Formats: sequence, C-alpha cells, structure tokens
Amino acid sequence: MSTVRQRRLTLVSSITGAVIVALDGTVLTVAQPTLGRDLGATFSQVQWTSTGYLIAVASLLVFAGRLGDRFGHRRIFAIGVLGFAATSAGIGLAQGIGWVIGLRVAQGVCGALLQPATLGMLRAAYPPDRLGMPIALRTSAIGVAAAAGPVVGGALVAHLGWRAVFFLNIVPALAVGFLALTDRIPEPKRAPDGVRGLDLPGACLLAVALMSLVHTLVALPDSGWTAATWLGLAAVVVVGGVFVRHERRTASPLIAPGVLRSTAISSALAVLVTASAAMFGALFLGTYFLQDVLGLDPLHSALRALPGAVMMVLSAPASAVLMRWQGARRTVVAGMALMVLATLLMSGLDRSSTPVAIGGCFLLLGAGFGTVMVTATHVIVRQASVEAAGVAGGLQQTAMNVGPALGIAVATTLMTLTAPGTGGGGRGAGPHLPADAFLTAMWPTFAALAAMAATGAILATRLPARTAAPSPEPSESPEAAADAPARASRG
Repeated sequence: MSTVRQRRLTLVSSITGAVIVALDGTVLTVAQPTLGRDLGATFSQVQWTSTGYLIAVASLLVFAGRLGDRFGHRRIFAIGVLGFAATSAGIGLAQGIGWVIGLRVAQGVCGALLQPATLGMLRAAYPPDRLGMPIALRTSAIGVAAAAGPVVGGALVAHLGWRAVFFLNIVPALAVGFLALTDRIPEPKRAPDGVRGLDLPGACLLAVALMSLVHTLVALPDSGWTAATWLGLAAVVVVGGVFVRHERRTASPLIAPGVLRSTAISSALAVLVTASAAMFGALFLGTYFLQDVLGLDPLHSALRALPGAVMMVLSAPASAVLMRWQGARRTVVAGMALMVLATLLMSGLDRSSTPVAIGGCFLLLGAGFGTVMVTATHVIVRQASVEAAGVAGGLQQTAMNVGPALGIAVATTLMTLTAPGTGGGGRGAGPHLPADAFLTAMWPTFAALAAMAATGAILATRLPARTAAPSPEPSESPEAAADAPARASRG
C-alpha cells in the first residue's frame, strides 16, 4: 500500500476516533434528563454519568499515551475504540443507573486509551512539517461534532429514546477499530523495553492528583468553597509534589524529561489550559445569560451561539495556513487576542443586546479558540519526538480536560463573590441568580476570563516564531529527508 493511502487511512481513523468521543459527550447532555426519568435516578446520579467519565479519562490520558509510545499507538487505539463501542452498547442496554455509571467510567478508560493515540498515529504517519493540516482537519471535525451533537441527540431522544444516542457510535467505532488491527496504518519503531519503561508508580500518583483536581473543580460550582473543596486542593498539591519528586528520581519517568523541559511544549500546554478555561467559562456564562436573562429556550439560545461553532470549524484549516505564513507564535497570539476581545465584548451584553451583537461575540470567541487549539496542538505534537508522541498527546488532552473544568469553576466562584446579595460565601450560587444580580456580576466575571485569555497570549510569546527544520523521520525516505530543509523554508 502506498504511503499516501496509509496516511489517508490514518487521518480518517484519527478523525473518526476524535469525533466519536466529542459526539458522545454532546449527545449525552441532551439525553440525561430523559435517562434520569426512565431509570428513576436522582439528579446527583445522573450527573455522575458525566463526572465519572470525566474523572476516568482525565486521570489516565498521560499513562495511556505512554502505553501507545511503548506498545504502538495503532494497537492502543484499536483497544480503546473497540472498548468504546462495547461500553456504548452496554450502556444502551443497561437496566439501572448503577450500570450506566459503571459503564461510563469504563468508557472513560477506553476514551483515555484512544484519544492520545489519535495524535500519536498522526505523528507517526506524517512528516513534522506536514502535520498542520491533518491536525486542523481533526479539530474541524471535533467542532462539527460539538455543534451537531445537541441537534442529533435531541432528534434521537425525541423519536427513539435516550438509549439510541449510545448506539450511534457503535458502527463507526467498530469500523475504525478493525481497520487499526490491520497493517494499513503505519507504526513507528518502538523500544523493546516496553514493560520496564511504564513507570506504574508515577502513573498512579499522577492519576490520583488529576482525579482529585478534576473532581474538586467539577464539584465546586454546586458545593462552593467547603472543607471538602480545600481538602481536595490540598490532596492535589501533596500528591502532585510527590509525583514530581518521584519523576526526578526514577530511572524511567512517566513523562520524559525532554517533553516538559521543552519551552515550546510546556508553553503550548499552558496556553491550551488558559484558552479552554476562558472559552468554556464564557460559554457557560453565555448560556445562562441567553436562557435566564433573555428568556430564550435551548434551541434559540443554541442558534444565537451557533456562529461560534461555525467559526471554530472554519478557523481550524485557516489557522494551519496562517501558521505556515506567520509562524506559531504570531498565530496563537492573534487567536488569544480575539478571545480577549470576545470576552470583553460579552461583559457588556444586556437585555437590549441584538442577535447580531450576541452572535458577533460568539463568532470572535470561536474563531480565536479554533486558531489557538490547532496551532498549540501542532506545536506539542511536532516538538515531541516520535517515541514520546503518545505522552505529548496525553498531556494535550489532559490540558483540554482540565481547562474547561477550571474555567467553569472560576466563573461560578466569581459570580457568587460579585453578585449583590450573595454575601460572597457559602454554597456556590453560581449562575443561578436573579437577572439583575446576574447582569451585575457578569461584567467582572467576563473581565476575569479576559484576563485569563490575556495570560495565555503572554505565554504564547514563548512559542517558537518559526519551527526549526525537522530531523529525518523513520517513516520518510532518504529523498524526502534530504528535501526537509527546503520544505521548511517554504513553510
């Protein structure tokens, strides 16, 4: 099979795996109320169908990436995507909420396996200077899935019931899973010391730290700053410190020293955390503004926010072109600047704001975030060696999971602290406020999210202005390797 065909199959598999995960999350949100009523579940139990998945996936992403680096991304991807299909079928057939929660946790484990592998497979298949557009296409597909998910989920739930949303992903997951089991997707050469190099103690420490962090952030909007919140944050600091100490002393650390010592990779990860925090914090507040202040139903509020999803899809391939023209640093700074402008404009929205003004805010937000996500991800995947591509992909996915939880927690806390009549303490009032109090608290909260985005823009100045010419990759022919400097100079 030709190299071009192998790369196309890899791209299709990578995009399909990423879309399956993105679509699953968005359609579940629509199905949760009906699921709860049908199974007689409490609100807390229904929430755990999302929380359990998120904790499982976020805590295991880096270790799953390490498994891919050691045993092959194609193999780990196949296990993850086939497991995702199996757990989806199990959830669709489940007869009790306990089974649904347990299978969602198992599905989170499978999602953790396949997500870093989607980036690792691209890194193995494409020369570094040709990674921009494949990553952009993957990001665009995720944007389409996120935008289409509520519509598709709503239609399925209305006509076929909540179980149908879990059967949606089975066929495509099985198709790409069996494709990955063949030899049609290229795989880089791996070190023979797979079992000895996994660093299981480090993986356990990092999993506990991330589990504590994500659980604390997810619970914060409803629980507020209670003793449990502080204990959770303390656990993150203590266990995180032990993890860092362990990584410095072990002979085979979970995260290769060269990954986090790379200024480009560490800066890109920090940019992704701040960008996704600002993005999802703004979306969270914007949704409550549209529904609770303007009184729009979910469909019409989704239509007001639709320009953001559209621009996220369109900006992804455009940012790949812009990155080749202007370099990663300028592209990310420009994207973060758009996010700063969007959040500042959103802080001025009120009852008299027109649909055009509201749509314009979401448009700028989506354009900025799509640009940042593609470019920062490209920097992370390209700067990592082929042997560490899985861990780099796991770190990228971890940033994209922690950032939204952080942004929503920050937004909820600031709304509680700044809204008149809340007293700034107690349980998290969050966005559940009277309209006038919400509007009063909205300005300082959006201003803080803008400051978070501005921090990301400052961090982006540490990214490479121009990526250096790549070293010859194992998958490249000698002729292609010899031509690499020329291709880099053209890019």
